Amino acid sequence: MPKPNHHIFADGDLTRNENTLRIDTLDGETKHLPVENVDNIYLHGQITFNTRCLGLLNDHGVPLHVFGWNDYYNGSYLPKRDHISGQTVVEQVRAYDDTDRRQTIGQDIIAASIHNMRTNLRYYHDTRGNFSTELETLDALKADAASAPTIDDLRGVEAQARKHYYGCFDSILSDPFEFSTREYNPPTNETNALISFLNSMTYTTCVAAIRKTALDPTIGYVHEPGERRFTLSLDIADIFKPILADRILFRLVNRQQLTLDDFETDLDGCLLTESGRKTVLKEYEETLDETVEHPRLNRHVSYKTLVQTDVYSLKKHILTGEDYHPTERWW
Repeated sequence: MPKPNHHIFADGDLTRNENTLRIDTLDGETKHLPVENVDNIYLHGQITFNTRCLGLLNDHGVPLHVFGWNDYYNGSYLPKRDHISGQTVVEQVRAYDDTDRRQTIGQDIIAASIHNMRTNLRYYHDTRGNFSTELETLDALKADAASAPTIDDLRGVEAQARKHYYGCFDSILSDPFEFSTREYNPPTNETNALISFLNSMTYTTCVAAIRKTALDPTIGYVHEPGERRFTLSLDIADIFKPILADRILFRLVNRQQLTLDDFETDLDGCLLTESGRKTVLKEYEETLDETVEHPRLNRHVSYKTLVQTDVYSLKKHILTGEDYHPTERWW
């Protein structure tokens, strides 16, 4: 059975107590967390930790994801890998340096991303609005992605698709939530705050999945490698943001699991309250554990496993040339 993720919201200290983790909050509460029972740890409060704590996480292969002040994603501590392969990294770089191979991988990623956007609109078509024009546009843009001559052109196609897709959010979302346009750093309204937070969670899920392979997370194909980001995680996250982040956003708002009271706007921008974040994360973790029947694997797999399967498929493509199968929602 997959191990659960663990989220820490309180302010305080995270330390090593022999072979377990100890959480001492500023409120005077002490908790112990058996590290061997955890897949990932998320820090949402102001938490201090030291090298002994990181050493224990390293021994058990548990990533630590840090969300700083205002719950912005700051980064991840990734322990040493069980899977290390210099040959895999060499082939990953070769695929990046080969213009045709990089373009093909990028086309597959963006085509899957557009497909998943379109699937969301099709689900809400007629019940939340008439999206016939947007569905046709996304069909055309998916075809454009398959024939885009350069990575820059491909990114332009993805940007157009997302603009048309986001243009339907106001119709899908129930009042009083509204969208108008994508704004972040900081988010300017409740919907943008939800998108930013859920996108960050999707990104960290992809970071964790890539860590379980020998792939280098800094070498992406659609996004350019940078100094301070895992660009391969950004690539995989583009596939899963419509499946995870956006569908969870629509459910939370339309089922009235969140209200405007779950946000605070007296700071610089709009942010989820702690109570709001807990509601979102409960839905996110439950979604990761949901299962669907996989047509190629002929068994039920969880959403978390879908992300892992996607990464393994990319790895096999890079090493063997076998077809890459980015996840296109079929259910």
